[in-house]
Amino acid sequence: MSVLERLDDLYAIGGGPGANRLGGSREEDEAHELVAGWMRDAGLEVSVDPARNLFGRLAGHRAELPEVWTGSHLDSVPEGGRFDGALGVVGGLEAVARAGRRERTLCVVAFRDEEGCSGPGCVGSRAFRDSGAAWPAAFVELHVEQGPRLERLGAPLGVVTGIVATARGELVFAGEPGHAGTTPMAGRRDAFVGAAEFALRLREAAAGVEDGVATVGRVAVEPGASNVIPGRVVVSVDVRAPDEVGLERILSIVPAELRRAPAAAMAVEPSAVLREEIERAGLAPVELVSGAGHDAGVLASAGIPAAMLFVRSLNGGISHSPEEFSDESDIEQAVAVLSGALVRLASAQ
Repeated sequence: MSVLERLDDLYAIGGGPGANRLGGSREEDEAHELVAGWMRDAGLEVSVDPARNLFGRLAGHRAELPEVWTGSHLDSVPEGGRFDGALGVVGGLEAVARAGRRERTLCVVAFRDEEGCSGPGCVGSRAFRDSGAAWPAAFVELHVEQGPRLERLGAPLGVVTGIVATARGELVFAGEPGHAGTTPMAGRRDAFVGAAEFALRLREAAAGVEDGVATVGRVAVEPGASNVIPGRVVVSVDVRAPDEVGLERILSIVPAELRRAPAAAMAVEPSAVLREEIERAGLAPVELVSGAGHDAGVLASAGIPAAMLFVRSLNGGISHSPEEFSDESDIEQAVAVLSGALVRLASAQ
């Protein structure tokens, strides 16, 4: 089966519109079972750890050497895209199959519940990081960019230099419920107005930091009736910046402590190997920072040598949407580059 055929099979799980394989769901389980079968068909030894992360290993000639890993995740956001996460797993499987047996064991991993639709995210990779299990010599994640920069540059592939610092959480705004028709405007304490004013201030703060972004993506209004002034509003907050200094500048207007993840730099050696493999393919290596969090960032923050290869996202870079799209020829180049990088990293002494 081709990479795209496998992506289509995963995309069909759960039905549309879009990909609907939320972390912890039956659909995520089904995706893991399907990929485990593909791993076995490719001759890989399949295992699952206590966090239910899925591993497919191609044994190396020297089992005592630390392994080289590739992979990503199989869960999706609601009505998500065909490529996000899944490409890193099935593309990684194809790259390992092409690389064949090497000195070091090659491993394809599918981490669990990475999107964080109902929690902190990166559940599987964090569980592995904290498990005490042996760390790989390198982890190289293939992923779609989920943004427009490579498309604008006319570059099919890019090497990630680092992943932004993030802060996520919820804020509660309190007001006083009242009758929508009989309470004068001058005397109202409307919780939604307070939340809306905060969202505008947050937007201004993010605009003042280069490459900073901030999003209020979820709003819960109580009591939630059209003829009642909102008495309580809960909003989600997602803030990102290239470094902790920029993150702090945006967070200076946030009146609560949010869950934070520091910026994560990618490792020098595997990133250099990716750049060299891109050049061998006749392409100019492009470097960029990832504005999205990834498994590679969790592992890199723990000290595991990690690198990321981005594939160009088309349609203006749209992602987390059924409109997410990457070209088949770009994907083929990415798999070839990844396979070449794995060969070199797994042959290192």
